[in-house]
Amino acid sequence: MATDITQLVKDHHAVVYRYAYRLSGSVPDAEDLTQQVFLIAQQKIDQLRSEGKVRNWLFAILRNCFRRSRRRRVPVPAADLQIDLASIPEDIVADKVDEARLQIAIDGIPDELKLVLIMFYFEKCSYRQIAEKLVIPIGTVMSRLSRAKGHLRRQLVPLGVQAADSRPYRDCSQRRLIP
Repeated sequence: MATDITQLVKDHHAVVYRYAYRLSGSVPDAEDLTQQVFLIAQQKIDQLRSEGKVRNWLFAILRNCFRRSRRRRVPVPAADLQIDLASIPEDIVADKVDEARLQIAIDGIPDELKLVLIMFYFEKCSYRQIAEKLVIPIGTVMSRLSRAKGHLRRQLVPLGVQAADSRPYRDCSQRRLIP
């Protein structure tokens, strides 16, 4: 099977970048992760067994890169950042605000919960698939997903609405990000 890395990047760059952005929460980190994924893919392209599973293979590489980047994360002092405040737009479209609120809420979730949430909603993996890929029990997957959704609910749904709608969310057939 001859897979061209250029075609691989063309076909999958956007989806890998979106997934990396959801995991990392920042454009520079997502760009770095995406670049790293395709560099590793180029080096290990011979390990790809089925062209039908390219996306899953790239996502697995991305998850591993993300995990490694979180283990050795070194904070950057704010004094070292050069931010041009004049370049920040004043008017932000409502969709961008909602997307930004979602990303901020996702960023606040611990990494082990965030990974399960992203795999469930963005990769459309089942509980079993997540358990197999992360090598954890299926009950742990369910628990982590529930805790991650609870965190999102607390961050994104107004307090009065949460109290009125306190019934548990049981239907997993519809993959809505906010239950």
